[in-house]
Amino acid sequence: MLLAGIDLVEINRIKKSMKNPRFLKRVLGMTEYSQLKMRGFPFQSVAASFCAKEAFSKAIGTGIRGFSLSEVELLRSISGNPILKLSGNALKIAQVRKINFAVSVTHTRLYAAVIVIGEEAIQNEGT
Repeated sequence: MLLAGIDLVEINRIKKSMKNPRFLKRVLGMTEYSQLKMRGFPFQSVAASFCAKEAFSKAIGTGIRGFSLSEVELLRSISGNPILKLSGNALKIAQVRKINFAVSVTHTRLYAAVIVIGEEAIQNEGT
C-alpha cells in the first residue's frame, strides 16, 4: 500500500522560530543539525527539514504523535539527493509497519514543500 504526506511552510515562519536558540536543537536530529550547521543553517533548508517531519507524520497517519521531531531527519546523500533517516520511535513505527520511504523537496524564496511517499509491505492474511 502506498502512503503519502505533503507539507508546505512559509520560510519566514521558520526564520522567526530560529530566533529561539532551542528551536533547532528541539526540531533537528544530530546528523541533520551537523549538515545544516556546515551550510550556515540556510532558512529554506531548515524549513524543508521541518516540512519533512510534518510530511512524514501525515504519511504514517498519526500526526506528530508517538515520535519526536528530531527522530525524522532530512539528510543529503553523497550525491546530494534528499533522504529520510529515522531513529527512535519513528524508526520503530516504520519497522513494525514495514514501510520504506522516499522524499522529495522543493523551495522558493517564500515557501518550502516536501512530499514523503511510503510503501507499506502488503501482508498476506495468516502471516
